[in-house]
Amino acid sequence: MLTISFWGIGLMAWGIALAVAALAATLLGALKALLVRRLGAIAVRTATYLDDVAVAVLAATHPVFLILAGLYLGSLTLALPPRAITIVSHAAVVVLLLQIARWGDTGVREWLEHYRQRRSGDDVAATTSTAALGFIARTALWLVIALMILDNLGVNITTLIASLGIGGIAVALALQNILGDLFSSLSIVLDKPFVIGDFIIVDGSAGTVEYVGLKTTRLRSLGGEQIIFSNSDLLKARIHNYKRMQTRRIAFSIGVTYQSTEQQVQAIPKIVEDAVGAQAEARFDRAHFKEFGDSALIYEIVYYVLSADYDAYMDIQQGINLALFRRFAQEGIEFAYPTQTLHLARRQAA
Repeated sequence: MLTISFWGIGLMAWGIALAVAALAATLLGALKALLVRRLGAIAVRTATYLDDVAVAVLAATHPVFLILAGLYLGSLTLALPPRAITIVSHAAVVVLLLQIARWGDTGVREWLEHYRQRRSGDDVAATTSTAALGFIARTALWLVIALMILDNLGVNITTLIASLGIGGIAVALALQNILGDLFSSLSIVLDKPFVIGDFIIVDGSAGTVEYVGLKTTRLRSLGGEQIIFSNSDLLKARIHNYKRMQTRRIAFSIGVTYQSTEQQVQAIPKIVEDAVGAQAEARFDRAHFKEFGDSALIYEIVYYVLSADYDAYMDIQQGINLALFRRFAQEGIEFAYPTQTLHLARRQAA
């Protein structure tokens, strides 16, 4: 009786292997659908985005991968020759690595999409830097996977890695300024020393952050012009972020005339304290008769504004000044102004 075989394996064995492959692929597909459905239901009820990313990554499992995985499981039932086993094993590893790359790529994309949606309202320009970060991460992922595939296929990648390293060093040296600004941009995005809309002062230049790009950050100054900093120079400078200031310490001085009485001099600190205390968002700290000036008795006053808003500070200072002006007029206390007294001596005739 004539028996048909391939690689020394009969048709019956091949039929069983195909049946196992079909069953395995079907079960893997059903398991994937079940997990996606269950995790999706859980993700809807939670506030975290990590489960949403997990669902997207699991859903990115390609049907071809499931079919090839089923075929690999079916091949395990066959008594294949050593060369065929090697080919099948290498093919299985390549397919698995490609699917891992697809999972990683999907995870990075989903994280970037979540970041854009979360930050689009108050930090629009920062998404540009995160997109660059995502591109770098995905490129690195696929490069590593490609090297692993070549190594799995028996290619000596040592020379290739060395060449990439030398080429990378050359490119880095040629583009060191651009790369420095790029990584500084990523540092700004991740560390967030400021965001779009913050009012900052950098090396004496003040303005509102208008744009954070891959190479530059742009401020809109109080005068209306745009101030542009390279990201590297910006992070090397001392940055004063007034948007994140919770309270504002204010110190100012007033002077009264030398003609003031002792009772008036003693009453002034309490008058100042009452004037500051009458302001809703101000906290009095101290008021002292500090020194004898050239033409005035000098008082130093310190208080805190319980708001970061500059307009609120100016309103409070105006209220204090008006209150002092009114109370000093009632108490007969005169504000000092620069004066000089000229004494003339008459020479007597001999």
